[in-house]
Amino acid sequence: MPSANVRISPESRETLRRLASEAGESMQGVLERAIETYRRERFLRAANVEFAALKPNSKAWRELVAEQRRWDRTADDGLDPIWANIRPA
Repeated sequence: MPSANVRISPESRETLRRLASEAGESMQGVLERAIETYRRERFLRAANVEFAALKPNSKAWRELVAEQRRWDRTADDGLDPIWANIRPA
């Protein structure tokens, strides 16, 4: 896998080193997980903004909820049942 050098402050490097040591992981592994967590957080925040913008439009919101309920029926498809408890806001 190609690699790249990224400059971070000495304080951030020390935090990364400490986190990796505490977790028993490599600094690269901790950094990659942190980046993925940050990416997911940004995605979910953007999705929340879009849902909030849609909610005042009652017709569009009802259509979305109806579609989510149709998808909920797939909960008996053998997937982990934890997902069956998720409901639209």
